Amino acid sequence: MVSYKESGVDLDIYAESMARLPKLVRRTFSDRVIQLDGGFAGLFQLHSKTSQYTNPVLVSCTDGVGTKLKVAFQANRHNTVGIDLVAMSVNDAICCGAQPLFFLDYAAMPKDDPDLLEQIITGIAEGCLQSGCALLGGETAIMSDMYQPGEYDLAGFCVGVAERDNIIDGKAIQRGDVLIGIESSGLHSNGYSLVRKIVFDIAKLSVDDFVPELGQTVADALLEPTRIYVKCVSAILERFAANAEVSGIAHITGGGLQENVGRILPSGLSLEIDRSWDVPKVFSWLQRLGDVEGAEMERVFNLGIGLALVVRPAIAEDALSLIASATGFRAWRIGQVR
Repeated sequence: MVSYKESGVDLDIYAESMARLPKLVRRTFSDRVIQLDGGFAGLFQLHSKTSQYTNPVLVSCTDGVGTKLKVAFQANRHNTVGIDLVAMSVNDAICCGAQPLFFLDYAAMPKDDPDLLEQIITGIAEGCLQSGCALLGGETAIMSDMYQPGEYDLAGFCVGVAERDNIIDGKAIQRGDVLIGIESSGLHSNGYSLVRKIVFDIAKLSVDDFVPELGQTVADALLEPTRIYVKCVSAILERFAANAEVSGIAHITGGGLQENVGRILPSGLSLEIDRSWDVPKVFSWLQRLGDVEGAEMERVFNLGIGLALVVRPAIAEDALSLIASATGFRAWRIGQVR
């Protein structure tokens, strides 16, 4: 007789894994979460006593972490990639002015590993706390034939809400608007196929090697979590009117500044960028190690700008001051719409 355990899935260990998660998940709950212990779905109340939406629109985003996970495997460090997972979705959602409401995760692993799963979900819960959304549910799939030992994959799904009349889609961008760039925490979660080729294949470094130029190890530099901009954008939109004063928001991911801001520019307008901000050292380090052309760096990486706002000239300085006071993030006036 053959058993499920002999085919690679141990239901007893799976139960242990699941038992560790509720305490992590409940940290993210708000009073709008309707608990359904043992249920098959997560319940979230769209309207609440504090909600001020008259014509709400649901906003959804999904993403993964990509090959940054390969670095986590090498470093055996798994408690931060969950922050990346949340960040990649919620940072997209806020680009239309949405408030993230809840998040769902999907983790696929070759075998049950309670310690590993707990580390991963710890990071996801932290990302949800940073973005003010509830970790409403998730799925853990055990597929022994799909993944190598020590590996896994992650996907995430964010649902938010926006007032229909206040949705920011870039259509209100006009000539003379100012581009504000908000600092990234580093590489975020893009370009890691190139990063790994440079660092591990060309430079022959290991995750434990110390990089004097950066003042940290390779693992520390490459696993720095993606910055979450939800609170920053919320502060901006509470002060300034969407479309009237904030005409566009872009999450700077693969494709760099030009391509991602270009996605929301109306026809007939272009972007003049002033590259005057402080580019994190990790980018110059990678460029030197791999002898990468400047144009390729600009196309692949965020180069220190993780989120860009397009605003009316009259509020540019006030917006910069608000970003600094509300979040402590550095921000610069980095361009103008022509």
